[in-house]
Amino acid sequence: MNRNSVLASAVLLATAGVFFANCQAADPKPAKISHPFIAQCFRAGKICIVSPKGEIEWEYPARNVQDVWKLPNGNLLFCHRTGAKEVTVKDKKVVWEYKAPNVKGLEIHSCQPLPNGNVLICECGTSRLVEVDRQGKVAKEIKLTTTTTKIHDQFRMARKTAKGTYVVAFTGEGVVKELDGAGKIVRTIDLNALGVKSAKLHGVLRLKNGNTLITTGGTGTIVEIDPKDKIVWKFEPKDQPEGFKCKFVCGLQRLSNGNTVTGWYGGNPQFFEITPDKKVVWKVYDKRLSAISGLFLLDAKGDVTKGEVLK
Repeated sequence: MNRNSVLASAVLLATAGVFFANCQAADPKPAKISHPFIAQCFRAGKICIVSPKGEIEWEYPARNVQDVWKLPNGNLLFCHRTGAKEVTVKDKKVVWEYKAPNVKGLEIHSCQPLPNGNVLICECGTSRLVEVDRQGKVAKEIKLTTTTTKIHDQFRMARKTAKGTYVVAFTGEGVVKELDGAGKIVRTIDLNALGVKSAKLHGVLRLKNGNTLITTGGTGTIVEIDPKDKIVWKFEPKDQPEGFKCKFVCGLQRLSNGNTVTGWYGGNPQFFEITPDKKVVWKVYDKRLSAISGLFLLDAKGDVTKGEVLK
């Protein structure tokens, strides 16, 4: 190869390098994340369906709503202060309802659709879990024992796991207890013993990997704990981006990509989604929703009655 050929080859290689570098730099940015969702408007006393553009497309009255689900049939299931309902979206018709006992001060903060069509409900005041059938009758009851006397602070989220156990947020005690099918306590997750402070502990989910995801209420921390009670992931107030004013973390969902979506009562933003490395990729603040307790993402696929809530 002569001198001119060598120079020409060098120029071509350099040009190709610049072109490749420019192609890398010009890669399009990831699409902005947005979600249609149902907002649990606790203070405003309603549930709202919100479009990805932020438009409130549908709403329904629900006093102190804490839990809401979109069912495979398209209906919405939610609990309110003294019961739970399944409502059609099209004409807002009540197709199923549970009315709790007339106990002074009773509060309901959790419901979950089950594979057999029953609904799991956790009652404060009566201190019990009940599985309610399609006729609105109690098919199963498990008594809960708590040292918390103030009814409002007894329990929050309760979930039946794939193994048939129940995980329950004992709000005032700052612990999560797991009970077997007969109501025997088989595990207690004591956050204070793990160095995580809680104030009105709120959310609890048993993840598919066997870990437990918990929101601590007023201390603004989300923590994931493995079956051996080891903390494997944590999001604390210091991890919030500058300008966020979020103190009370309540409802939560875990996405299949590992992201976590949470609701913040009285917060700004009210909802946000974080990656495993604690980057915020989605957030919502809308004064019309007032103080919220949680949300349900409507672009989630899967049968919620089988635990396939978010994919």
